[in-house]
Amino acid sequence: MLYRTIETHWPSFRERAEEAGGLPRFVEREVEEYLRCGRLEHGCVRVGCARCGFERLVAFSCKRRGFCPSCLGRRMADTAVHLVEKVIPEVPVRQWVCSLPWRLRVLLGYDRRLCAEVLEAFVLELSRSLKRRAKQSLGLETVAQALTGAVSVIQRGDSSLRLNVHFHVIALDGVYVRQEPDAPLVFHPLPAPTADEVTVVAKRTALRVQKILARHGRTLDGTGERDAHDAEPAEQLALSACYGAAASGLGLDGDRAGQPLLRVVDPSRARDAEPVADVMGFNVHAQVAIPARDRPRLERLCRYVCRPPIAQDRLEEQPNGKLRYLLKKPWKDGTVALVLEPLDLIARVCALVPPPRLHMVRYHGVLSSHAKVRCEVVPLPDAALASTRAVQLELFGDNDNSDKEPRRKPWAWLLRHVFGEDLATCPHCSGPMRWLEAATAPDAIARLLAKHGLGPRPPPAKPAPIGQLRLAFSKA
Repeated sequence: MLYRTIETHWPSFRERAEEAGGLPRFVEREVEEYLRCGRLEHGCVRVGCARCGFERLVAFSCKRRGFCPSCLGRRMADTAVHLVEKVIPEVPVRQWVCSLPWRLRVLLGYDRRLCAEVLEAFVLELSRSLKRRAKQSLGLETVAQALTGAVSVIQRGDSSLRLNVHFHVIALDGVYVRQEPDAPLVFHPLPAPTADEVTVVAKRTALRVQKILARHGRTLDGTGERDAHDAEPAEQLALSACYGAAASGLGLDGDRAGQPLLRVVDPSRARDAEPVADVMGFNVHAQVAIPARDRPRLERLCRYVCRPPIAQDRLEEQPNGKLRYLLKKPWKDGTVALVLEPLDLIARVCALVPPPRLHMVRYHGVLSSHAKVRCEVVPLPDAALASTRAVQLELFGDNDNSDKEPRRKPWAWLLRHVFGEDLATCPHCSGPMRWLEAATAPDAIARLLAKHGLGPRPPPAKPAPIGQLRLAFSKA
């Protein structure tokens, strides 16, 4: 449903965006690559079984990081397995979620540097809270003796497809302490934070972010010098409209243009709001904790924080041509679904695309790459990581280096892990499948499709001109 909607209405949406100056190239490329993802006519690989000779075609994936459900599903599984196996040690962890004021969500939507600074402010206050609690409970002389670690993930959307930049932080629920200079690091778990301690983190984060915004000439209420005088460039006007509508929940097309979207409300499913610390629009939640040895649950948490922004199974088409998007959880007023125009859906999809060079997964404290003690903490030391080979693009493994473990899982393993499709094993004799040919040129693609009965036979190649033949003959 998502693909059909974008494929049908993308030309008209792009035409309207051109009237407002056009969309940035990174947004257009994200959508165009998504429309080519998984289509054999845009490129494929011919793989075959060495035992029985069975062959099949495998289409190329876009491997984008914006909203493609299939590619982000594989990226989610890859990141989750990597974090569990090679990054997060076997200690208790806790998920901290930080939501931001409405105006700040729009600013962080396109300003990647400001987004990184706000995230760092929240992580610093979280680390400060852990260190102060460790000093009190462990009797440390200074807070510098306590070492913290965390992995943060930037999420740009929520379950209603709104532009809602917020942070998921998987923090070690305790601190590492080295009692003697030559002694090993020892992890000390801490009790669950109280409601007052979570509120202090939210309050100090809000104050720190206000100082960051002041340095950038901005404020939370939009009265700063840069807020009042800085206009968006012409090529950002269309994207700014998408950001504003997606963040505020307004429509851009149809009879609800400039108004809140229609909602499907079921009063019987209304629920109470979850307990969170709310200070000046900064909401901090820290209720989810995972024990040290529950690694399967930790992997599920990592998959959750790295999940794709759009769930295709919750998108439905109505008889009048509009779309209904079911919410993952009912809102506190009983809202269970939203009704969107097709162009409103595409506008929200454009708002979910992250700007270039914005790292969505970040590492902090003892888990960061530059930490001197990282090799003493992570499950796989840096020395072992250095001995493994990096896999840039691997579909079906490499027999010549089967004794070396890759840094990340192969693409075929991710397909099997997420979707249950085993492209590395022959469905007839269970033999290994090996790639035989990669087709990227139109003629090669047409030839493979015709060979497997998936398209018309390509026309015969045009004979070369006489001059080119003579030149090639003379060179020979």
